[in-house]
Amino acid sequence: NLLEVDPAYFGEIYIMRADGSEQTRLTDVPGYDGGPFFFADGSRIVWRRFSEDGLIADVWSMNLDGSDQRQLTDFGAMSWAPYQHPSGDYIFFASNKLGFENFEVFIVDTEGTKEPVRVTYTDRFDGLPVPSPDGRQLVWTSSRHGGDGGQLYIADWNHEAALAALEASPDRVSSGRGAEPADPRSALESHVTTLASPEFGGRLTGTEGEQRAASYLAEQLVALGAEPLPGEDDLLLDFEFTSGARDTGSTIQVETESGAATFSDQTQIQALGFSDSTEVEGEAVFAGYGIRVPDSQDFGYDSYATLDVTGKIAVVLRYVPEDIEGEARSILNRYSGLRYKALTAREAGAVGLLVLTGPRSPNAGETIPMAFDTAAAGSGVAAVARALFAGTDRDLEEIQKSFDDGNPHTAGFDLPGTRVTLKTAIERERSTARNVVAVLPGSKAASLAKPWVVVGAHYDHLGRGRGGNSLARPDEKDAIHLGADDNASGTAAVLAAARQLREMGHDRNVALAFWSGEELGLLGSADFVGDAVIPTDQIAAYVNLDMVGRVRDNRLTVQAVGSSPDWTGLVEAANVPVGFDLGMQTDPYLPTDTSSFNGAGIPTVNLFSGSHEDYHRPTDTADRINYDDLERVARFAALLTRRAANQADPLEFAKVERTLQQGGSRDTVRAYTGTIPDYASEVEGLLLGGVMEGGPAAEAGLEAGDVVVEFAGQKIANIYDYTYALDAVKIDEPIEVVYERDGERHTTTLTPRARR
Repeated sequence: NLLEVDPAYFGEIYIMRADGSEQTRLTDVPGYDGGPFFFADGSRIVWRRFSEDGLIADVWSMNLDGSDQRQLTDFGAMSWAPYQHPSGDYIFFASNKLGFENFEVFIVDTEGTKEPVRVTYTDRFDGLPVPSPDGRQLVWTSSRHGGDGGQLYIADWNHEAALAALEASPDRVSSGRGAEPADPRSALESHVTTLASPEFGGRLTGTEGEQRAASYLAEQLVALGAEPLPGEDDLLLDFEFTSGARDTGSTIQVETESGAATFSDQTQIQALGFSDSTEVEGEAVFAGYGIRVPDSQDFGYDSYATLDVTGKIAVVLRYVPEDIEGEARSILNRYSGLRYKALTAREAGAVGLLVLTGPRSPNAGETIPMAFDTAAAGSGVAAVARALFAGTDRDLEEIQKSFDDGNPHTAGFDLPGTRVTLKTAIERERSTARNVVAVLPGSKAASLAKPWVVVGAHYDHLGRGRGGNSLARPDEKDAIHLGADDNASGTAAVLAAARQLREMGHDRNVALAFWSGEELGLLGSADFVGDAVIPTDQIAAYVNLDMVGRVRDNRLTVQAVGSSPDWTGLVEAANVPVGFDLGMQTDPYLPTDTSSFNGAGIPTVNLFSGSHEDYHRPTDTADRINYDDLERVARFAALLTRRAANQADPLEFAKVERTLQQGGSRDTVRAYTGTIPDYASEVEGLLLGGVMEGGPAAEAGLEAGDVVVEFAGQKIANIYDYTYALDAVKIDEPIEVVYERDGERHTTTLTPRARR
């Protein structure tokens, strides 16, 4: 009998005259409606409405006759005790959005169009806010003093600052949720549809869309009873990253026999985002397209073969020869990136690089925009994009045309009497991103070794695809990349698994983690592991879900099972009630967040439903998700996580020797070294996050934490230099590697192997 178990469920709001007459019912919705107050001008009523299960409450307003009921908050938490400011501009209320027992005071605009603004910032309870009649003070109840019960607090109130804060707050994005649907499939579809909606802007790391997604996830976690990690006041864990670069006043001075000219207009010149802030000068040498193809490609092309650019400024054309086609164009494309051209010029001895967008090229006459670049280490060369081709009587279009047939024997030439001074001024842009992490406490965690299991997914995506990872087709450029499968599907599945874990119970603590920055190089998970938010020696296992929304033919891939001899048995047992045709892969060295944990010696496993043609395109939309099987994936993830959490002994970690990747043609063989780069590093050189057991790097004595500074005779300033250097080495031919360890420089010999 629901009336006996929860009589508040039937609570409704009535209005009557002061003498008790004309009693009129205003609400008629399942769940408890209560706590009503009139607006300051008496025109409407504000109150709080609970969901049917009593877990969620939101602030609503309505007319005095019960019409025009409007939901003003949508935290997915308990938001209650509303009271309007005398100005009528906004409403005070309390919410436990940030933790089940941590109520804080918020304000929301009277129309509910803006995201609420937080007012109090202390642990424990802050609530029941009421402003003074003149609106200049606020009284509320708080338990911040400690001890039992609460005390009344009073503080001055700045109305103008409150208005400004609300004005600056982003527009409220409704989850469309109300209470979460009871049907797990519907809940999953709701989560994916919300996260992959245009309102979230593609969830690019560090953007407003990412912040909205993070807030949405935090609300969901609080609603299901998850708590902040020990020692944390919030579910939102911020981290900083290098989000780009800004040209703050680069200049090019060109001196010829006829005089000097200085260019500073950014419509004419633009420093590249990977440039150093520096000043260099030297004689100018035109080096064609500035491409050097390694001998290992059996394709002869070297723009510097007949040139001496030592101590000089290399002037090169952007892109590749315009008239070359087929396989030759594909080969040249691989070595035409601006970073590689800068590296090639530096290795040839140049002190600076001047890149021209030629008149026969795409984007003719345009400068190259700053890239969204996450690796902050400089290239070691002052690289600039474009300047006027001054100091010569040659016609640039004719010169470009002479190189555009791809003839490797077309030689560059000195620019006699032309001297160039490049001054680059670069300001690195730092941004803040956020992981969302909560915990479901385990019933026996205090008595178990390694009392934590983490289950997680990255929730970030590509925004509009401007950062270089987009695979959008020409007619899709600059469209929002919604990222439904990558990785709203994994994110939604973790939320669904969390709800099931809460209901089933588990022995170890289960951390529920949603990472940002994965698309930029595993930044969020690397920060979490690197900062030891949970000490890594306390984590028994990590379960990751990345792209799990496109199950086909009942097949689900479980990757990285080789990271522990325990995984196979756990995976098979968890699958019994779910019934997938599992494909298990041992290799734990994956381009997803498992790598951050595996590098720390933590057993990892990744669930993956397979690639598809919508990957990293705007067409990865919510309507293409297989929700029936996504619900099964979530159930499987919950069962697997619970089995890992309930193991009497923590999973045993195993280092895995990486096997050659299968697939691909025989002519795509490349060098394999067995290094695991730290993609979030900002040091000079290549910081190793680890080395693969039994690989060439391990055999050469390299270890996690080493910084590679020279590789096969090439200086290594960052991961890009290293990537390009790999193309120049030959299989089974030893090379020299110079690295730094604990501040000391060492040299070793490494023999690359074949890798497909």
